[in-house]
Amino acid sequence: MRIDILTIFPDMFRGFLDESILKRAQTKGLVEILTHNLREFSGDKRKSVDDYAFGGGAGMVMMPQPIVDCIEGLQKEREYDEVIYLSPDGELLTQALANKLSMKKNIMMLCGRYKGIDQRVRDGWITREISIGDYVLSGGELPAAVLTDAIVRIIPGVLSDESSALLDSFQGELLDAPVYTRPADFRGMKVPEVLMGGDHAQIEEWRLQASAEKTRNRRPDM
Repeated sequence: MRIDILTIFPDMFRGFLDESILKRAQTKGLVEILTHNLREFSGDKRKSVDDYAFGGGAGMVMMPQPIVDCIEGLQKEREYDEVIYLSPDGELLTQALANKLSMKKNIMMLCGRYKGIDQRVRDGWITREISIGDYVLSGGELPAAVLTDAIVRIIPGVLSDESSALLDSFQGELLDAPVYTRPADFRGMKVPEVLMGGDHAQIEEWRLQASAEKTRNRRPDM
């Protein structure tokens, strides 16, 4: 898989992409993640990417020219399955959506800033708009990082134990069951006996019941 991220702050991704699971996925050659500075595509000598909104109002708007030139330049090199705009008013990111996107070959992500991007870009070049929650951030870089992590970690071969991703919360209809590690007794708080008994059938039954109870208590909407 290849992921191209369009942003005016490419340095924000450096530490994030160079650590942990994402670094491992790139080292293994399972994913290629590239960032592109939209200012480099600006037709303005000052490398401006924003301007005032028609009709007035607070906030600047990202101009279409740098964005479209970057998108079309990349599209000349390869075909993209999705051109995603990270936006608070997009469809909500879910595990099911991450699963679906993880099966794509080439994905482009656009990070907005200021008051957003010119609507004509959304109408003419964006194929999907995704939100990571009902709140507003300073830009699309953090949502792009979240979406990238959600997608890459479930690509086959990325995790050392592939079953781990399949058992995560939201992969099924229930939240994940509580997990424990050593010591078995920590300040008087003990690990449930069933988890140390070695009976795998009983352990799975306990986990299912614990998942159901956790889901009822925390996410009854599920």
